Parts: sequence; structure tokens; C-alpha cells
Amino acid sequence: MPNSDLLPSLLFKLNENQLALEAAIMELTLWVEQRGSASVGESVRESLTALDRNEEFIRITLAVLMAPE
Repeated sequence: MPNSDLLPSLLFKLNENQLALEAAIMELTLWVEQRGSASVGESVRESLTALDRNEEFIRITLAVLMAPE
């Protein structure tokens, strides 16, 4: 398998990792907010907007890279 064939799989796995990390961070954010640290929760949510903003581009790129030629 040529190295270029590995790129879509690598990007897919990196995207999976990113989504898993986002979910875990959100769980921790909810836990922190339930204990009265709304400002910390808000800060984390603001930081996570970059992940949301980039998610659609990543999905589209992966679809293009993984599409049969």
C-alpha cells in the first residue's frame, strides 16, 4: 500500500480522536458546571468552538479523500 493511501485512514482516525476528546471535555465541563464553576464551563465551551467550526470541513475532506476514483 503506497503511503498516499494511508493519508485518508490517518485523517479519519485523527478526526475520531478529536471527536472523542471533545466529548470527554464536554463531560468534564458539565461536571465542573454542576459544581458551581459556570465561568470555567463557559471558557471551555468557547475554546471548543474551534472544533465545531472545523468539523464540517474535516468531514467533507475525508469524504472526498475516501471516495473511490
